[in-house]
Amino acid sequence: MPRHPQHPVTVLISGASIAGPALAYWLGRHGFRPTVVEIAPALRQGGQAVDFRGDTHRTVLERMGVLDTLRRIQTGGSPMTFVDQDDKELLHLPAEFAGGDIEVLRGDLSRVLYEASRPTTEYVFGDSVTRLAETSTGVHVTFDHSPPRTFDLVIGADGLHSNIRRLAFGPEEKHVRHLGYYAASWALPTRLDLPRPGSTGYNAPGRLASASADGAFFVFASPAVPYDRHDLRAQKELVTRAFSSLPWKTHELLATLHETPELYFDSISRADVDTWSTGRVALVGDAACGATIGGMGTGTGIVAAYVLASELARTPGDHQAAFARYESLVRPYAEGCQRGGDRTGPFLAPATRLGLRLRNTVLSRPRCLAWMLKQGQKVSTLALPESLALPESLALPESLARTQAGAHTP
Repeated sequence: MPRHPQHPVTVLISGASIAGPALAYWLGRHGFRPTVVEIAPALRQGGQAVDFRGDTHRTVLERMGVLDTLRRIQTGGSPMTFVDQDDKELLHLPAEFAGGDIEVLRGDLSRVLYEASRPTTEYVFGDSVTRLAETSTGVHVTFDHSPPRTFDLVIGADGLHSNIRRLAFGPEEKHVRHLGYYAASWALPTRLDLPRPGSTGYNAPGRLASASADGAFFVFASPAVPYDRHDLRAQKELVTRAFSSLPWKTHELLATLHETPELYFDSISRADVDTWSTGRVALVGDAACGATIGGMGTGTGIVAAYVLASELARTPGDHQAAFARYESLVRPYAEGCQRGGDRTGPFLAPATRLGLRLRNTVLSRPRCLAWMLKQGQKVSTLALPESLALPESLALPESLARTQAGAHTP
């Protein structure tokens, strides 16, 4: 499948959150013809803050031409305060503890990447892939709503619960491991009184109820439970049952949960896929090597998208060689970052009262906190392939560069 101006390589990317638009951007720069399909009817709004850390993340963002824009819309980090049921402070963690070098809201980041990739990318919202049939010359794709089409390559950038991975690599239980916790977040009405900056949270063993200006964030320990990921009411009931007995502001926050039309709810899990490609299908981002929270998955997805596009551009007629080089370069880096996600649940919601006391006591000591902050700055690096010069026609649109959080969405 030679790359040729009259016959560009067609690539279907499933997922329009972070890794998908980032990959589409780079593929478009290299002369491929990307199409992104997203099950949601439009770009997803809101979401928790995500961060970038270290030279590798920063270099890719700079080469994309979005680094300055992200700096302008960054949150500046969010301090975390843990309190008792009477709102007395037990532990305060500064913004840099979790904020990285650059922290932005997930919805804002998605919007920036979408706008950057849009000049060379076809976006199809409100649809999903139902079947993949590989042939000697391409992948015949059946959609839930759109007519069937054939693409040269298919990439799953659709997260920890990847639909493409399920269709091409087998059921989710083969690749995703539950880490013993669930997390939920939703937007809060402006009427809620939040006197502290950042987030304020109350712990009981195995549970965290917290709130900030961006929304509520709950974490609770639990073995894996079956639930319908598209049943909003069932997810709300799971959260309510886990927290109905907690004091502090928990009941007030749960009242807003019942009113909210949108809820993020997921297990804290990790994806471990033996090989990231099969035939003409490959995985990128959380679909390949994800962790729900704390595994630097956003930055890793951005880096993986850059490397995958670079390797495909190096040998556009040999996708198998490109996929193999991409995985050999990125896998050690991604797995090193991913390990941080294993500690997220136990840190946010220690399972015992002793664990809660130890976390609060140790991190309240300035020397211990300084050591933890120093450890957090030790980020893995990756030798990135050289980039192409940014064509003027694909530079970030001035309108986007000037906007803050109110950029256009479909």
